[in-house]
Amino acid sequence: MLSRIDLRAAVPAPAELRAIVPRAAVDVDEVVGRVQPVIAAVRDRGAEAALEFAERFDRVRPESIRVPTAALREALDGVDPDVRAALETSIERARTVHADQRRTDTTTQVVPGGTVTERWVPVSRVGLYAPGGLAVYPSSVVMNVVPAQEAGVEGLVVCSPPQAEFGGRPHPLILAAAALLGVDEVWAVGGAQAVALLAYGGVDTDGGVLEPVDMVTGPGNVYVTAAKRVLRGRIGIDSEAGTTEIAILADATADPVHVAADLISQAEHDPAAASVLVTTSPELADAVDAEVEAQVATTKHTERITTALSGPQSGTILVSGVDEGLQVVDAYAAEHLEIQTADARAVAARVRNAGAVFVGPHSPVSLGDYCAGSNHVLPTAGCARHSSGLSVQTFLRGIHVVDYSADALAEVADRVVALADAEDLPAHGQAVTARFGRRKDR
Repeated sequence: MLSRIDLRAAVPAPAELRAIVPRAAVDVDEVVGRVQPVIAAVRDRGAEAALEFAERFDRVRPESIRVPTAALREALDGVDPDVRAALETSIERARTVHADQRRTDTTTQVVPGGTVTERWVPVSRVGLYAPGGLAVYPSSVVMNVVPAQEAGVEGLVVCSPPQAEFGGRPHPLILAAAALLGVDEVWAVGGAQAVALLAYGGVDTDGGVLEPVDMVTGPGNVYVTAAKRVLRGRIGIDSEAGTTEIAILADATADPVHVAADLISQAEHDPAAASVLVTTSPELADAVDAEVEAQVATTKHTERITTALSGPQSGTILVSGVDEGLQVVDAYAAEHLEIQTADARAVAARVRNAGAVFVGPHSPVSLGDYCAGSNHVLPTAGCARHSSGLSVQTFLRGIHVVDYSADALAEVADRVVALADAEDLPAHGQAVTARFGRRKDR
């Protein structure tokens, strides 16, 4: 089921290696042209256009965009007690981790009488997207809301596609998670139209104002990603999150049962999901192949998983040693990277490129998806080479506050003038010298 690439003879240079490793082929640019009319319609006609697109794409027209607050409480009251307890654990652990991420303001005295303070100010209003599709993701509500709350964001709106089977409202678990987190503004809108409505705002069917946001975060399908790309600049975005992916770096000490189960767990998300094994052991690769065949046959979503594992985005890569394996996984820059080797902690410490790293046999990606305390909104498609996952920092802006006295400005005035003249911007220098001219005239 898993194709193989043999790199035991030599690992290619990074550029070639990036082209060799399996990767989901998603062309966001191809979709941009299809979402632009949707965005334009929502920009021009607001909620009415969004409701029309819901009717077309989701096969249901909600009574209103904003879900009544009473419906959130009703959804929470109806949640299975075990599921509620699991959500509460997820929230508690996420708060523990994300609370430690909050940056503090720092004041630096550059010279006597001259300071620069870096203030960390939260974004005022944020739209948090929870996808629909093949599964329901209350965990994504937790992963988006908690860091925003810990950052101090005052205005939060959760968006999720309307569901025909639930009367045009988002899935009850989405509503319940929002209620459990204290979020009382949930919009029944999905896809590119959700991102557009968050960016432009509108008027709901009851005349209520749907206020626009300053930033949109959260994973979604390629249409959501394309809309975020088009609207970036009008709104801030976290990232262009693509289809989920897992890479596992394993040696002969790894348990093939664990490795197979973890590859399957991410393939369960989507037929385009990527599952990649990088191993020093051909024997382990053979054992994992056998386990995959056996385990997939017993899973609920056999067809979906089989498609994902058989696709060009998934496969096994053989390497001659752990050092070479690290070269491969760093080139791949996986959203989720498991290290199942001898001395896994030391190996994990050498990883440079990954959205999140899961160390040893008892830290599966599934733990991070729900209850590790880490965030599961992570960079995909190799973006972990330059980008981070969602965190408190996503929702903060650093603002420099410059405070110089007259003496401190005078001390550096000649240097400012010299640089201004060198750049042929003499008015910049005059903006400094004018202050001292006025002082002399008094």
